[in-house]
Amino acid sequence: MKKIFVIILLISTFGQFTEICAQPPRRRAEQQQKQEQQQNSPRGSSYREFPTAQSMPTDAAWRRDLYRTLDLTKDANAVLYYPTTPQDGRENLFTYLFKLLLRKQIKAYDYKLDGNEDFSAKNEVTAKQLMDRYHIFYESKGDKVRVNDADLPSDEVKAYFIKESTYYDQHTATFRSQVTAICPVLKRGDSDFGGELAQYPMFWVKMQDVAPYLGKLMLMGSSLNNAATMSADDFFTMKCYKGDIYKAVNLQDKLLSNYCLDDSAMIKEQKRIEKQLTDVQEHVYGRDSAYYAQLRADSLAQAEADSIAAAGKAARRSSASRRTSSAPSRRTRSASVSSSSSSTKAPKQKKQRTSSSASKPKGSSGGGLSVRRQRH
Repeated sequence: MKKIFVIILLISTFGQFTEICAQPPRRRAEQQQKQEQQQNSPRGSSYREFPTAQSMPTDAAWRRDLYRTLDLTKDANAVLYYPTTPQDGRENLFTYLFKLLLRKQIKAYDYKLDGNEDFSAKNEVTAKQLMDRYHIFYESKGDKVRVNDADLPSDEVKAYFIKESTYYDQHTATFRSQVTAICPVLKRGDSDFGGELAQYPMFWVKMQDVAPYLGKLMLMGSSLNNAATMSADDFFTMKCYKGDIYKAVNLQDKLLSNYCLDDSAMIKEQKRIEKQLTDVQEHVYGRDSAYYAQLRADSLAQAEADSIAAAGKAARRSSASRRTSSAPSRRTRSASVSSSSSSTKAPKQKKQRTSSSASKPKGSSGGGLSVRRQRH
């Protein structure tokens, strides 16, 4: 029985060896490269095909939807921009998303003039339509479309529009922030000759559709430690980006630029909206910001009063100790001063007496005679 098992094992091994040898060299090289990529690919939490963020419930008790602009020239968002051309197995977010769109793994939706996303089937747009619209060179053969990495305008996508939803989940009694949609923004123009770049929002994609694939896109996590990496899904889930608010969903569907007259008013309005989010969260959790601000001011005033009182006590103690230490010297000094003053003032008193005795006859009616009485 053992001999039969050994013979079967040898036959299967020989069959696999002959199959490998019978393959053409190109296919063997591709298989070997694929095996090396699988060995070098990240494992664990960074290699997953499912989103880690908890989905937003449809019956959330409170929700605030904001639209932000992610400027990729800022350091916090630059990880989504570089490298502009794929190198060493790394690519930026736009290249990754557009390749998913070319392979029809995700769906893209057209950007409407009002800026609101529309995820209906009638608003869906294909990769070929986008390439024709934005003049991206490609090669088509039947239903297949081929685009070189150098022809993708990934270096011109210098911003992203995102829709962020901050909500309160009453089932878990927690506040969460979640990115629900992403839109790459193409910027083109004659910037070399002093002109301004015109921005063209390209398409919307649902975060729910791309999140399973973003778990595989590894990004550089730090400029100081180049070995530290994180997935694009974690980048958005952990809110590592920094974006300015350009719209808050309101009844009149207005942008901030519609009612903010200048840049200072825009910045003030953005800060006010950010503060509203924190105030709601603190109020729900019982940490009223106004109450705690007043309490903080009262505690600071009390601490200042206590410090002033302590300083006054210390000053009085030091003055008392100085008085006790200088008391003997003051006594000796006063004694010497009194003795010297008595010795100097005695002649003056005699002079005053003689002058008084000399002045008395002048005021008397008896002429220049003086009467001297003798005691017996």
